[in-house]
Formats: sequence, C-alpha cells, structure tokens
Amino acid sequence: MAECGMKALTVLEAARSRYESLQISDDVFGESGDDSSDNPFYSTSGDSNSDNCCLEAGDDQRAVETGNCQNGGPPGSISKTQAEKDGWSDTLQDITVAPYNDTYGPIQRMPATATCMDFFQLFVPDNAIQNMVTQTNMYAKKYQERFGSDEGWRNVTAAEMKAFLGFVTSTSVHRCESVLSIWSSGFFSNRSIALKMSQARFEKILKYFHIVAFRSSHGSHGLYKIQPFLDSLQQSFGCSTFRPSQTQVLHEPLIDEDPVFITTCTERELRKRRKRKFSLWVRQCTSTGFICQIYVHLKEGRGPDGLATLKNKPQLHSMVAKQLCQNLSGRNSIIFTGPSITSLNLYQEFEKQEIYCCGLLSTRKSDCTGLPQSMLVNPESPQQRGQSCSMMRGNTSLISWYNKGHFRFLTNAYSPTKKGVIIKRKSGEIPCPLAVEAFAAHLSYICKYDDKYSKYFIFHKPNKTWQQVFWLTISIAINNAYIMYKMSDAYQIKRYSRAQFGERLVRELLDLDDCSPTQ
Repeated sequence: MAECGMKALTVLEAARSRYESLQISDDVFGESGDDSSDNPFYSTSGDSNSDNCCLEAGDDQRAVETGNCQNGGPPGSISKTQAEKDGWSDTLQDITVAPYNDTYGPIQRMPATATCMDFFQLFVPDNAIQNMVTQTNMYAKKYQERFGSDEGWRNVTAAEMKAFLGFVTSTSVHRCESVLSIWSSGFFSNRSIALKMSQARFEKILKYFHIVAFRSSHGSHGLYKIQPFLDSLQQSFGCSTFRPSQTQVLHEPLIDEDPVFITTCTERELRKRRKRKFSLWVRQCTSTGFICQIYVHLKEGRGPDGLATLKNKPQLHSMVAKQLCQNLSGRNSIIFTGPSITSLNLYQEFEKQEIYCCGLLSTRKSDCTGLPQSMLVNPESPQQRGQSCSMMRGNTSLISWYNKGHFRFLTNAYSPTKKGVIIKRKSGEIPCPLAVEAFAAHLSYICKYDDKYSKYFIFHKPNKTWQQVFWLTISIAINNAYIMYKMSDAYQIKRYSRAQFGERLVRELLDLDDCSPTQ
C-alpha cells in the first residue's frame, strides 16, 4: 500500500511540474477553498463545477455519434481512402514547438504604494473618464435642445463621473440588483456611500450618460457609441500593460444572469429582461486569468468587420478566433479552443503564423472538414477507460480518448506519442495522451476562474446594448486590475481579496476617506 501511495504521489508531482505556471491560479482571487490546490487537473465526471466545460461537449458529442455519425460521419469528414490520400496516417511521430522565450506578467512595475485606483486606471485612465464627461454633457445639451430644457440638470464634472462609476461598480461587490437600492432603506441600502451623491443627481447622470454623443459618418455600426472606449481598452489589455503566458484560451466567458436573481424573481420580472443581443469572446492567459483581448459580436445588424453577416457558426467562430489572435503571429503561443472553434483549416492557418493549438472536437459543434470519418465514429468493440488512438497529418494529430464516453481532440502543439495522466480523487489515475492532460489542466483553471469571475459582475442591467457591453467590459477591466495588483509589490503590503479590492476601488472612485491600501 505504501508503494502504491508513493507511486501515485510521484505521478501527481510529475504532472504538476509540467504546469508550474498555473500556481497563481489556485489563489488568484484570494479566497480559495481548502481543496483549491489538491487537484489542478480536469475531471470528466461530475465531481466538481470545473468539469462542466468539457462535459457538455462530450455529452453532446456522444448523442450525435449515436445518430448522424453512423450514417457517414459529420459534414465535411472524409472517408478512409480519401484520408490516406490527404496524408492521414496511423504512424505517429514526435513534434516540437519552438520555445517561448517571453516571461509573462505585468510589463509596467507598479510601486508598493499604488492604490486600487492606480491599477484600475491602467485600463480606464483619466482621459477616458474625461471623455465620458465631455460626451455626457454634449448629449445632455443635444437632448434638451430637441425635447426641452431640463431645469434639474447641470454639467457633470470629472469627480462626479468617477463617483457615478463607483456607484454602479458597487453593485458587483454588494450584489444588489438595482443600483438605486443604494439610497433605499431596504436590505441593499448602503448609507456609507449614499451620502456622496443624491439619488436625484445620480439618476440625472444615468439618464444622459454617453461615451459617444453623436453618430459620425464613419460610425454607423451598432457599437459606435462605445467603439472608442473598446479600442482604448483593447490597447491597454495588450502587450503594453501585460504579457501573457505561452498558453492561452479562446472562449466565451460566463456572462449569464445571476442564478440567485433568476430563482427569486417573478415571471413578470423575467419577461421584462431583454435577451442579450451580443456575444463576447475573449483570449485569456491560462496562467493568471488575465483577459488579453476581447471581441464583441452583435447578433443582429451590420458589424464593422462583416462578421454579423456570417450565418454559418463554424465560419463565424473561425473569424472571431482570427480577430482575437491577430497580434500573436510569430510568438509560438499555444491556444486552447472549445468545440465551436476547433477545426483543421483554422489550425493549419495558425500554424503558418507560428501559433499552435489544442482543442476539443464535437461532431455537432465543430467544423469537421478534412477529418477522417473513422476517427469520429465510436468503435463497435467496448473500450477500456483511458484507452486512446491517434492519427497524424503533418504536425497535426487527431486523438480519440475514452473516459466514460469518447472525447476527441485536435492538436498541433503536443506530440501524440507522449503520455499524460488525469488524476481523480475517486478513480485514481487515468492514462491519456499529453494533449488531453494539457487541455484538462488549463481549461480547469479557466472554468474555476469563470466560476469566481461571475460573482463580481456589475449587476446594473441597462436595456441598451452598448451600455450592457460597457459595464461588462468595465467588469473585465476591474478583474484584470486585480490580477495586476496580485502580481505587484503593493499586494505584499496589504493582501486584499477580490471582494476587498472591489470595495476599496469603490471608495477611491467616490473619493471617500480612509482609502490607503496600507491601512
């Protein structure tokens, strides 16, 4: 028994050593549970919430495989004869991705005395806030010229605009559904900040708040009212502020409604909620959770890049992936993708740019063009847990791995000959190809990040799409600011949790006393 225990420990430590860059993930929000460091690896059973990312794809895949795949495979897949002509072979060979020489982390070294506001303003600087002031005042003037004067209005100042941002941001910390409840006498009231501005004044600013007051001849698409802010945010998320690790993931972060609200609200309130008219895609550093790039896709209307006109989802998702990775060429990055993005054509195009990929395949959600049908159909003979088979074409491997169901992966970043392991508390170790282990380890962190990230959304829910996007991206900026703070000298002085960081930021935006991080 002692030898078995030592062997399992050795296997776990060897696997962990391959993912030393994920150490920050266990504690990135400063509020990890007791089990946060026990098992950094992905599990394909329902033991934890982190499994949901891959379980859904696997379940969907199995359901389809019992139907369409038995009748010739998914659309675009090729026969065994055609696969051989195209270069697919059972003969496997090692591949090597060029080393990644960059170090990840903040590029700008912040002083130990830096405040929460200082980190937030790396992404939303004073000039961005001043632009909000100018545009809001311009819109108020324009509105009143058209609909009549508003005697209760006076031009907003920069200090008031920061306070306005602080009030709305406070809904992410105290989880109140309506920002106006701050001034109420109910459960979500917050007298400590309510005295900074009257409710009437806040509502006036909320009524006229704008990023772009006038439509320009060059800004006719649906996000023109927020595009300058998005462009500024993209630039600050980029390599001028933070350098991501070699491994990154493309995905849609969790931005659904608060489950507590959904279970407690009335049917009438639910009907009043408008369905979201956009989707948000991100490129995210798997070592820290830092979101390096965002892409907002409007589900209706014309987009500036023509993506809104694409009806074919795999084609749309492939174009989104290219947009998110347009600055990665030549860096030897490794990108993990979900079923909706994973495709042979995209991976081959990325490989020419020295961008390498590893992704989960689904016969329903993925573009299976050029993939062998024989690898996408379940074998008739029963398989043992952990059993796998692979085929290669050039540097690209198609892997089928069994673990209470068939999971298929496409990769040009990991050798199919190298072995890994999935370690679970109940089932022990499950052998798998190294690509599966790598995908599991990194995606489990992103799932863990999303679980906690969703707790810190700004809960203010405006009806206008551009405002929904604005507050969502502000939420991302605050989370990125916290990651920068966690990796700075300021964190060594005062170790704020994510909730404490949010509270301090609100107080600093409102210019309340007692805001120093050293206190």
